Amino acid sequence: MGYVKTAMLMAAMTALFLGLGYLLAGTGGMLIALVVAAGMNAFSWWNSDRMILRMHNAQPVGPNDRSGLPQMVRDLAKNAGLPMPAVYIIDTPQPNAFATGRDPHNAAVAVTSGLMQTLSREELAGVVAHELAHIRNRDTAIMTVTATFAGAISMLANFALFFGGRREGGLGIVGAILMMILAPLAAALVQMAISRTREYAADKAGAEICGNPLWLASALQRIQAGAARIDNDSAERNPATAHMFIVNPLHAHRHDNLFATHPATENRVAALREMAGQAGYPQTASKTGPWG
Repeated sequence: MGYVKTAMLMAAMTALFLGLGYLLAGTGGMLIALVVAAGMNAFSWWNSDRMILRMHNAQPVGPNDRSGLPQMVRDLAKNAGLPMPAVYIIDTPQPNAFATGRDPHNAAVAVTSGLMQTLSREELAGVVAHELAHIRNRDTAIMTVTATFAGAISMLANFALFFGGRREGGLGIVGAILMMILAPLAAALVQMAISRTREYAADKAGAEICGNPLWLASALQRIQAGAARIDNDSAERNPATAHMFIVNPLHAHRHDNLFATHPATENRVAALREMAGQAGYPQTASKTGPWG
């Protein structure tokens, strides 16, 4: 069901983009919009991982790093049926993590130093498994494409004042202003809905990869507590990447509403606990402190 919903939402994003091009300049505008979208997505497809890692000053971790993180990633990737992704550390005290890359053979998992210092080994395994689930589900590519579409829609909406009222049968000045406001808002809502849908799917798959839903549930609670009180400077400078993190790094509202980039953490924890109950796991998880 999650894949069907994602496909429907991406179709809505594409239709919004093409429709905006048509309203601005007719059929020719729609075709130009399609060409622009293809070019932007091609660029993002090949370069987004390097750009995002650079934005957050992520540093590569060698395969023999004494922390043991690369070995954990390697073992969990094997469980997930994935090739070994690159591993990165982001030097920030906020506990958090994300995955990036256009496909499983060109992927990376990045965790913060705060995450390494906060979680137990079991909890860290749950987080890494969640990010590997994003890679296996190709969510990193999906979110790159939707983010590019959202940016392109905002760009076209800004063109509305220049072109919307000039074409015969065009929008007029009032319609152009409304388009400037409503089109980017609609695109953002669709992007956020896709992000929330993929988070629930990655939670479920991540729990299966690591072997215990409660490890991830416990990790989410700790990460949420840390993200609510500790700033993530690189994320604040690059808010467009917030949807990539396992928990919103920007001190988002707790409620699972239209404008949230992530589902409410308590909803995710409840779903994982229900999953654990159905599988017969005891409703506790190790919380013995830093895993390393």
